[in-house]
Amino acid sequence: MPGRQDEMSIVDHLGELRKRIIYILIVLVVGLIIGLFCANPVYQYLISVDSAKDIQLHAFAFWDGIGMYMKIAMVVALVLAIPFTAFQLWAFVSPGLREVERSAALRYVPYVFILFLIGLAFGYYVVFPMALSFTTTITRNMGLTETYGISQYFNFMFTLVLPIALLFELPLVVMFLTKLRILNPKRLRKMRKLSYFALVFIAVIITPPDFISDFLVTIPLLILYEFSVFLSSVVYRKQLAADEAAEERYRFPANPDSK
Repeated sequence: MPGRQDEMSIVDHLGELRKRIIYILIVLVVGLIIGLFCANPVYQYLISVDSAKDIQLHAFAFWDGIGMYMKIAMVVALVLAIPFTAFQLWAFVSPGLREVERSAALRYVPYVFILFLIGLAFGYYVVFPMALSFTTTITRNMGLTETYGISQYFNFMFTLVLPIALLFELPLVVMFLTKLRILNPKRLRKMRKLSYFALVFIAVIITPPDFISDFLVTIPLLILYEFSVFLSSVVYRKQLAADEAAEERYRFPANPDSK
């Protein structure tokens, strides 16, 4: 019966989704284990850079040291899991794509990892030192004694860096959704004002409350959005050209050679 077939199809999709989520969770757990081995070298590097070497960090609770190690391990696990998650997403939606769309979407997966690393680097080496300098300058100008806990320091860092790294995935997300014909450049241009407002709001939320920090984070995010619109236009033009070619072949099918 048709209803029964549709029901089974939905069940099959849910089962496939469940399987993909389990794979992702397994990779996260493996990444967390790897991250625990990497936590100490990463920590030693993070506290040795110029922005942190003059700050004396304190533990205010027995679990602060362990909690910091776990946070670093989770970031390592996230870095390892993001490209795998992108591949699992591709594997889940690929049966509904044409062959050319499947191969094109698969090529995006390595760039998920690259863009995330670029976002991490931008957040850590540009935004975080700027934010830390601003907050410590205000603290010293108020005549306050600086006593920083290790948990507060790393929470402050991750709260800034991770959202920026995730936002750097915007161009690939837009390209992927354009490839699936969910988005197109016309729709993105119509959404420009709303998107700008959302990006400015995000920049204000994740940066210290000063205009310079907001500006230095907002500009790259707006550039990312415009770059995303450009990439969407490239994908969309190729789709239109392919559709026109397919329509031409349908209208004028090639005649077999007559003898």
